[in-house]
Amino acid sequence: MAAHTVPAVPVQGAQVVGRVAALLRLVGRKPEGMSLAGLVRESGLTRPTAYRLLTSLAAEGLVEHEEATGKWVLGPEVFLLGSVAAARFPMEDIARPSLRRLAAETGESAFFSIRRGNETVCVLREEGSFPVRSFVLHEGVRFPLGVASAGTAIMAFLPEEEQDVLLTDWEAHAGDFAAGHPAGVVRENLEKTRLAGYSVNPGLVLEGSWGMGAAVFDPQGRPAWALSLTGIEPRFRGDRQEFLGKLLLEEAHRMTSRLQRSAPN
Repeated sequence: MAAHTVPAVPVQGAQVVGRVAALLRLVGRKPEGMSLAGLVRESGLTRPTAYRLLTSLAAEGLVEHEEATGKWVLGPEVFLLGSVAAARFPMEDIARPSLRRLAAETGESAFFSIRRGNETVCVLREEGSFPVRSFVLHEGVRFPLGVASAGTAIMAFLPEEEQDVLLTDWEAHAGDFAAGHPAGVVRENLEKTRLAGYSVNPGLVLEGSWGMGAAVFDPQGRPAWALSLTGIEPRFRGDRQEFLGKLLLEEAHRMTSRLQRSAPN
């Protein structure tokens, strides 16, 4: 008797799902959303296709079109889905105490980012007391691995073959960030991160805005998340850089240990 097989998803249907997912990620990249022109440019879709998909998503409450700005933003249905998903991935319960300690001890803004494929996504933020802040990072912003402090901290501890794949086609991977992050500079930053244990972003994303990060490892020993601090350049130099790095490593180790203890046997 022939074995039962699950019907394959039609190629066209799979392509539609991929396009919808890409649009949702782009819309959610910034709190203020993105214009249709920007979505067309970033997604590579034709304008009619992008508009048709967006209007279908809007009908389901997954996106909304703001008449005042002309931009597309995430809709209420995404919030509801996220609320349900948060119960399955209670990372805030684990990460928030570390963010609060980092912000309190340093005065800088502290962040928690997760790895999603070849990107990092900032999901949590804790404001520091220092009045001058950097606004490069915010919840929902995405960076390619190897870009910004969180992405550098994670990429530095990936297996060498995975790093090589990204670096071989670096310009395609880094996109708009490639000009400010030449492959040679990225390789050097990755090596420094492996040696120090923490990453330093010397204003490569935005001049004058520095960041530092440390990877958090899953129970299998893979870098899956990162803690980071951002602020203005003078507060990330000299002895203070070592102080910040030490705090980041302590909190990253604390989170890693907690995740390993909570992992099912």
